[in-house]
Amino acid sequence: MGECSGPQYQGVGEGTLKADSFRKVSVIPLVFLIFYEVSGGPFGIEDSVQAAGPLLAILGFLIFPFIWSIPEALITAEMGTMFPENGGYVVWVSSALGPFWGFQQGWMKWLSGVIDNALYPVLFLDYLKSGVPALGAGLPRTLAVLILTVALTYMNYRGLTIVGWVAVFLGVFSILPFIFMGLAAIPKLRPSRWLSVDMHNVDWSLYLNTLFWNLNYWDSISTLAGEVDNPRRTLPKALLYALILVVVGYLYPLLAGTGAIPLDRELWTDGYFSDIAKILGGVWLRWWVQGASALSNMGMFVAEMSSDSYQLLGMSERGMLPEFFSKRSRYGTPLVGILFSASGVILLSWLSFQEIVAAENFLYCFGMILEFVAFVKLRIEQPTAPRPYRVPLETTGCILMVLPPTLLICVVLALASFKVMIVSVVAMLVGFVLQPCLMYVEKRRWLRFSVSSDLPDFRSAENENDAESLMG
Repeated sequence: MGECSGPQYQGVGEGTLKADSFRKVSVIPLVFLIFYEVSGGPFGIEDSVQAAGPLLAILGFLIFPFIWSIPEALITAEMGTMFPENGGYVVWVSSALGPFWGFQQGWMKWLSGVIDNALYPVLFLDYLKSGVPALGAGLPRTLAVLILTVALTYMNYRGLTIVGWVAVFLGVFSILPFIFMGLAAIPKLRPSRWLSVDMHNVDWSLYLNTLFWNLNYWDSISTLAGEVDNPRRTLPKALLYALILVVVGYLYPLLAGTGAIPLDRELWTDGYFSDIAKILGGVWLRWWVQGASALSNMGMFVAEMSSDSYQLLGMSERGMLPEFFSKRSRYGTPLVGILFSASGVILLSWLSFQEIVAAENFLYCFGMILEFVAFVKLRIEQPTAPRPYRVPLETTGCILMVLPPTLLICVVLALASFKVMIVSVVAMLVGFVLQPCLMYVEKRRWLRFSVSSDLPDFRSAENENDAESLMG
């Protein structure tokens, strides 16, 4: 006893869960789902050059992954294979800190995901309004947001494997124009342009927020772990491939654009890559980049909605939400979770881009702190629990690994405006009230709650460990 503490998953993802009657997601679609959860392409990284110049922008996308992306991806690989179920990070935090904080994690992450998803229909229409001015405002724009949200939501309803392969197609379509742009830039490259820097003229807030915005959300894929084919092998492999794809997908066009075009920092704003494409390759390449930008928003929408809706399903399977959240459609998708997530997107689509990003980052940061605490606590309290993938560090090394991203979180929180801080704190307080209200509803039996019999009870595993430690 005690040599294999922690929850025991017998063949999860290999034929034991009811969900296994539906097709599972394989490595390639999973890589592109992660790609769209995190990145979607280099659209939006232009602000890093405007804020800090070429050298710091390039160094940022080289160094920041070591500070933030790699630690988050490693933690996701270890915890996602330790708990290969749809609750993802909610289950990690519940196992380490108890169901109350697990629910808060789920609430903050779901809300930040829905806030994030409210961006994409709006951004998609922003790319089209130059050609169709009527989409710029008013009733036509509202109807277009509604129609687009319904269409993409239906795609999620039809199945995760469809979403995964759509993500593959959109990813290839979005990456190809930048490959051509990089090849066209070779004759015009001047490596000395990459070294341009003015430390007295750096907008640190814009610079850090741009890096953070474009290199986070690696943990979102954990809420799909129960839908992955052999997650204990597939998830770490897909995270590694996606990490390489994301970082190279940022650095390659950044090096091409800053090295081939004379620097004018004021021009480096959202959409400037399409201008660079026209300069280097012609009008046809510009249209391709603009089309890829628009379609990338569709890819990010369907990937984020998949993560959000399966998270609600996973929370229901753990008894944190009413049982009806765990009901699947005939395609195996979480119908109620999809409808709730889509409703949140429509309700929040009126917010401005800046308000959405700031509120999302604030909630996301608090959720990440809970994840880091859960990761370290489980390493200390359940050192021998089965971990098909294990971060190759001892407990002290793991603590040191999460210190830099924790400090970064503190910086991001400190940069938040007072308005965003108040709105985000109110949203968190709603979660503090919502959890005991749901417990009261369960106690009065107004709605049915249940824990899936297919999942191990990590609370009983913890009690067993406590008993063994007392006996020892």
